Amino acid sequence: MRAREFDETSFFRAIAACGARALLIGRRALVVLGLPVLTADYDFWLHPEDIERFNGAVAPFELVPTHAPDDARRRGRYAVENDEHVDLLVARAVTTIDGLVVTLEDVWARRQTIQIADGCGLPIPTIDDLIATKRFAARPKDLEDIRMLEVLRGEDPP
Repeated sequence: MRAREFDETSFFRAIAACGARALLIGRRALVVLGLPVLTADYDFWLHPEDIERFNGAVAPFELVPTHAPDDARRRGRYAVENDEHVDLLVARAVTTIDGLVVTLEDVWARRQTIQIADGCGLPIPTIDDLIATKRFAARPKDLEDIRMLEVLRGEDPP
């Protein structure tokens, strides 16, 4: 079986066009910002009401959901996958390891849109909000990502 070529720009265009409140987070967001990190997948923070809309947008890429929408809402996460893997956080709010409650509504209101191709804007959190999302789990790679984001923001990391 031969893996089909994945058109990332078309993928991002489809998500942007579907109207889902979906923010690119994780290391792929750092790549979009030009930071030197590697990642094999995509991570989005998705509004719980927009699961069906998102799934419809990625269906032409043969990305198959791992859970039905209602199950994904209950679990708070799911993935769509084939040769590519997309993790989706489905939550109105998440608490960081230090107790800060971060809401999708607030992060969405502050989002920035990065132009990745002509007419294709990709919503991602602000640098401050990306740092907060990295504190959801605070794994060693997240802490390194936070240091890079702080440098990008213009601060000396601790």
